[in-house]
Amino acid sequence: MNDNDRSHSRRDFLKLGAAAGLGAAAAGLGVDCRAPSAEVGGQGLSQFAAPPVPTVRVGFVGVGGMGSAHVHNFLNIEGVEVRAICDIVPAKVERAQKWVEAAGQPKPAGYAKGPRDFERMCETEELDLVLTATPWEWHVPVCLAAMKNGKHAATEVPAAMSIDDCWALVEAAEKYGKHCQMMENCCYDRIELMTLNMVRKGLLGEVLHAEAGYLHDLRGVKFSSEGEGLWRRAWSHKLNGNLYPTHGLGPVAQCMNINRGDAFDYLVSMSSPSRGLQEYAAATFGPDSPQARETFALGDVNTSLIKTKLGKTIILIHDTNLPRPYTRINLVQGTKGIARKWPDRVYIEGLADSPHRWDDFEKYAAEHEHPLWKAIASRGEGRGHGGMDYIEDYRLVQSLRRGEPLDQDVYDAAAWSVIVEASCRSVAAKGRPVALPDFTRGTWKKTPPLGIVEA
Repeated sequence: MNDNDRSHSRRDFLKLGAAAGLGAAAAGLGVDCRAPSAEVGGQGLSQFAAPPVPTVRVGFVGVGGMGSAHVHNFLNIEGVEVRAICDIVPAKVERAQKWVEAAGQPKPAGYAKGPRDFERMCETEELDLVLTATPWEWHVPVCLAAMKNGKHAATEVPAAMSIDDCWALVEAAEKYGKHCQMMENCCYDRIELMTLNMVRKGLLGEVLHAEAGYLHDLRGVKFSSEGEGLWRRAWSHKLNGNLYPTHGLGPVAQCMNINRGDAFDYLVSMSSPSRGLQEYAAATFGPDSPQARETFALGDVNTSLIKTKLGKTIILIHDTNLPRPYTRINLVQGTKGIARKWPDRVYIEGLADSPHRWDDFEKYAAEHEHPLWKAIASRGEGRGHGGMDYIEDYRLVQSLRRGEPLDQDVYDAAAWSVIVEASCRSVAAKGRPVALPDFTRGTWKKTPPLGIVEA
C-alpha cells in the first residue's frame, strides 16, 4: 500500500468514526431516505433476475482465509471458471493460481500491484462475477468497481460499514442492473435452514419476535500479527456499536420476511463498558506493553432492539471481546411455537412430546429438513463452517446460471449491514431511537417471501 492509499484509507476510517460518534447528536437521529433511482424507473431491483450465465467466470479479490475457502468451493461447483485472482500479497495470488491449475483449469490472471489493482482486474478481465473477501473497508470499493464494469458483485460480511456506503451499493446495483450479494453463510447452516422451512410450513404460526447475535471470543484474533489481526482490531478503536451484525441477523430476517413483506423500522442500541481487550492485552503482552496501552471505543457487549414496520421485534447482540463459548443465539418465536439454536431445540404447541418442555430438532428433521441441506450438505463437508459455505457458494452460482433472483439481494445486504452505523449512532445518543432506511423504497410491501429452494 503506497502513502496515498494509506492516507485515503485513514481519512475514510476517521470520517466514519466521526459520523458514528458525532452524527448522533443531530435531532431526530433519522437516516437518509432517498427517492427511487431514476436509472431503473423507480422500480428498484427486488426480485431482479439477470440473464442466465451458462458458465460463470469469476474473479476473486482477497484470497486469505475466507477468500481461499471460496476459491476451493467454486472450483468444486459445476459451471464455474476461475479467471482472475487479486491480492496485495503476490504469494497468495500465486498459491491460488496453483489451486486453479490443479483443478484442471487454465492458470487465471494474477493481480498484485497494490491495494487498488482490483480496479484494473475489473476493467480488463472478461468476468461475470467478482467476489471480494478483503478487510471491511474495501468491500464497497471492490463491489462498485465490479458493477461499474459490467460484473455482478459478491462480498463477504458486512457488505458496508456506513449508511452512505449501503446506499452506494444499492444505487450502483440499480444503475448498472447487476446483482450485489453479501455472502451471509449463516443463512445456510442446518438449523437455520430447517427453522426457515418450519416457518414457511406454518409450524411456528405467525412469527412475532426473534433473537440473534454474534458472540465469539475474538481477543486472540484481534491481537494476532496475521490475518484479521492486521486490521480488525482497528475498528474497535473507533466505533462503539454492533460492528458485525449480519451472521445472527440474516437468518432471522429471512424468517421474518424482511424486505419481503415487512421491513426494519428503527432500532435502539446500548453498549457495556470496554474492558475485555484491555485486560487481555495486559495479561498476554504485559501491563507495560504497547498493546496494553491501547484504548478502545467498542463496548464489550452491544445490545440492539429492532422494531419492524409491522411491529415485530428483534434482539441483536454483539460480543467479541470477552471469554465465552461461541453462539449466534438464533431464536425465532411464533404464535404456535418457538425454535432456537445453541442448544438446538424446538417447541411446537400440540406436537411437543410434553407441554412446556423442549424437543430436540432431530424429532422434526426427517419431515422438515430443508431440501437444500438434504441434497448437497454432504458436498460441503470439510469445505468450511460445517458445509454452509459450500451451499452458499453453490446457490449463488446456481442462481446466476439459471437467471433467477438471488436468495440474498442488494437490499438485504444493505438492510442487514446498516445496523453497524445505526447502532453506533444510537449508542452515542444514549440509546435514542434511530430510524432505519427502507432501501427497497416501499417495494417490500409487494415482494413475496423467500421460498424454499431446492438444489
